[in-house]
Amino acid sequence: MNELLKKSATEQSKALKNKEISAVELTTEALTRTKSLEDKLGAFNSFTEETALNTAKKVDEKIAKGEELPLLAGIPLVLKDNMNLKGSKTTASSKILENFVSPYNATITDKLLTNMVPIIGKANLDEFAMGSSNENSAFKKVHNPWNLNKVPGGSSGGSAASVAACDATLALGSDTGGSIRLPASFCGIVGMKPTYGRVSRYGLIAFASSLDQIGPFSRTVEDAANLLEVISGHDEKDSTSLDIPVEHFAGHLNDDIKGKKVGVIKDLMAEGVTDDVAKAIENAIDTYKKLGCEIVEISLPKLKYSIGIYYILATAECSSNLARFDGVRYGYRTSNPENLMDLYTRTRAEGFGPEVKRRIMLGTYALSSGYYDAYYKKAQQMRALVTQDFVETFKNVDILISPTCPNTAFDLGAKSSDPLAMYLTDIATISANLAGIPAMSIPAGFDKDGMPIGLQILAPQLQESSLFNFAHKFEQEHDFYKTLANI
Repeated sequence: MNELLKKSATEQSKALKNKEISAVELTTEALTRTKSLEDKLGAFNSFTEETALNTAKKVDEKIAKGEELPLLAGIPLVLKDNMNLKGSKTTASSKILENFVSPYNATITDKLLTNMVPIIGKANLDEFAMGSSNENSAFKKVHNPWNLNKVPGGSSGGSAASVAACDATLALGSDTGGSIRLPASFCGIVGMKPTYGRVSRYGLIAFASSLDQIGPFSRTVEDAANLLEVISGHDEKDSTSLDIPVEHFAGHLNDDIKGKKVGVIKDLMAEGVTDDVAKAIENAIDTYKKLGCEIVEISLPKLKYSIGIYYILATAECSSNLARFDGVRYGYRTSNPENLMDLYTRTRAEGFGPEVKRRIMLGTYALSSGYYDAYYKKAQQMRALVTQDFVETFKNVDILISPTCPNTAFDLGAKSSDPLAMYLTDIATISANLAGIPAMSIPAGFDKDGMPIGLQILAPQLQESSLFNFAHKFEQEHDFYKTLANI
């Protein structure tokens, strides 16, 4: 492997500006490595080589003219395959969209191309972003670069695996209930979910519209901060997009945190947390003490209801959003339907996978006449109470910390036959989506088998700068992020 592929985006940017390597060379190296590992990892659904190299050429032309480069120009990136790139396939890892070619760009894609970021491919995911292990893809399973017999986490497993394996330097994922943070934890990298509305969802295939948010993957906190800056901003095409200025998040990485209050969520440090994960979080607590922070034990009383709330609201919204896939206008269509109803039912039966069907049925039930008030309305009321818990808690602390997941990556197939056990994997991450607050996972050590452990950090709405600062301070105290998967 070219040693430069192991470097951070910040280091690669310096190498490009110093003409130690060209953007075309860097992009070509990334594509070559990615393709050589694909049989082992299964991280990609498609490659966008022409788009990537054309972007890289423009970067080299700009460098040759001595012009200033946009942020992250020339740095290889992979898009999760539920985000539109015009002229490329966008499948959401589903048979129903297997041959769908996007006629337009997502807003985040336009922002990446404006900043001259080469997009090398589309990453595999759990079908329609529904899963915690990336075993639900209609095409192939994604393998964890640290141990190919283990899951990379889901649903953004392909994005996380590609960054952890040094295929791409950066990646984008979507996070509905932990789908960025969980793979980041399992793959030993940085993964971040912004405040709801911070990043436009236009051009993202919707799973649960009130929960979905696009965010960055990287190997360092600084790179994640810079990537969030590139993709953030108001978008009139997304009515939930916040009309607020884009911050220079990396400009706050060295703010003083002495005297700040760090809340430890004791509800997430109890039953089910493995000894190795518990030790890693205790180490994080000691680190923040050493940095001069005050540690406060916090209880969030409504947190225990998060899984139930989430799997009513998310499935209800999924039932509504996925109704558009009917075989009429685009995507997969069953052969020789007898009538319109036969077209609908057979197309969906043949096009959707088991987990997607399960969630559609759960959500349709929750929204049905006679059950709406008992399930969907009640879940929305409980969501407001979970959000209020966070609002009250953040009056007393600056950030919150917890394990990203109670355990490290599990074996492929270990939870496939038990959906409930799989859903419980997200117990620490779901509440941030319900409350719309920013949260991230950063490398915090390794278990006895050498698998990565993630530390989750949560901040109040729109406090991404503070979140990155606390994460960066922890990162600089340890070398966890420097240890790369040996693949």
